[in-house]
Amino acid sequence: MANVELKPACVFEQFAKINQIPRPSKHEEQMISYLQEFAKERNLDVKVDKVGNVLISKPATKGYENRPTVVLQSHMDMVCDKLVDIEFDFHKDAIQTYVDGEWLHAKGTTLGADDGIGVAYELAILDSNEIEHGPIECLFTRDEETGLTGAFGLEAGFMTGNYLINLDSEDEGQIFVSCAGGNSTTAIFHFERENAPEGYFFMKASLKGLVGGHSGDDINKKRANAIKLLARFLYAEQSKMDLRLSYWNSGKMHNAIPRDGKVLFAVPAVNKETVKADWNVFSKDVEDEFHVTDTAMVWNLESADAAPVMPKQISHNAILALQALDNGPLTNCQDEALAYMVETSSNVASIQTDENKLTVVSSQRSNVMSNLVNMTNTVRACFELAGAEIVVDDSYPAWKMNPNSELVHVAVEQYKNIFGKEPLVLGIHAGLECGLFSEKYPHLDMISFGPTLRYVHTPDECLLIPTVQMVWDHLLAVLKNIK
Repeated sequence: MANVELKPACVFEQFAKINQIPRPSKHEEQMISYLQEFAKERNLDVKVDKVGNVLISKPATKGYENRPTVVLQSHMDMVCDKLVDIEFDFHKDAIQTYVDGEWLHAKGTTLGADDGIGVAYELAILDSNEIEHGPIECLFTRDEETGLTGAFGLEAGFMTGNYLINLDSEDEGQIFVSCAGGNSTTAIFHFERENAPEGYFFMKASLKGLVGGHSGDDINKKRANAIKLLARFLYAEQSKMDLRLSYWNSGKMHNAIPRDGKVLFAVPAVNKETVKADWNVFSKDVEDEFHVTDTAMVWNLESADAAPVMPKQISHNAILALQALDNGPLTNCQDEALAYMVETSSNVASIQTDENKLTVVSSQRSNVMSNLVNMTNTVRACFELAGAEIVVDDSYPAWKMNPNSELVHVAVEQYKNIFGKEPLVLGIHAGLECGLFSEKYPHLDMISFGPTLRYVHTPDECLLIPTVQMVWDHLLAVLKNIK
């Protein structure tokens, strides 16, 4: 298949420039400076708040001075993930992209289209003197991916518009009008290491090649979770023999389904052949179980050097908790109009081992806040029974649908005018910053849309090129016709 042309050129040029700038979550300083210089070079008003959000204002084009102010919003940070065998420093290196058919990819890393393509749309509009629009405020928030720091820190009065278009959605043709709220639940097992009992044999189990994905958008796709799979194996072996954990590392981001993992453990030497045989059977069974969603699993079990281990009770309790932990979609929305959508879910996202603690991070989401509290408490109770210290943070509210939205009406009508068909007006199970905006700016009329992305938060992240032009045409039509 021939590669397609990158259109609109003005958007892809801005995206290419953005991908030269390191912008990991919580390290957006270079991006903030770039946005300030961008505005100053074009004589546009720019301000930065105390948490690092950037707002660039552009006056209305001639004849549109009496139109209402519209806020365009995207987040400047990106999820930083790469293939295990790729050498790449997200704090220094530029993202390298390539075109494959109709899709734009990165070479072995996340692409950064979440939400760099939203930033690119805004910059292309700010850079143009030919687009018809009323007053515009372009808001660039920081640290959306790991804590919603920018949205949490945004103060009332920083922006003045009554309409807001969030450019952080991932399916062209879909206009989002509500989103889930969420919590992050961290469980910490504290311990003092000790030597394994005499005659124990050390083994290292690893799993990679899973698809993973976004724990909101992809939680309903029945993909394998590396932590849960390793927990299943360890639980089964622990029921047969004494097993001592040394370390267990898997997953990176609180909002991603973990794709790989490694665990070092010890068992009595007399049981090592049993473990090997069980591993072979287990891996084949799991490959068959996930033969539709995860077709490239790579399993490895090998002998390893001895190392200090966790106390028996800590190993035992951590494995029990991770076997018991709820994971995946739990209920669908009860509202008939949203019955297609996951309402409540939980995802065990990462497990990391230090010298004296094992830390598990999981995320809960729900479009119903009471169910979010209940799901979080369920996860919390599981870890409390196992003796872990619990921290619940990174909480954010759901965004409720506005049934009388003028912005939705304009967006739907303009989509039909351009493409001759109805867009889908939907809720989304992923979290958007709109929920936090609605708390501080209750008058805001908001929607969210964007081009088609796939496999976000993974090195397979890709952008469907033709949809970038479609969203551009739609966005400009909405800006022109808000009255």
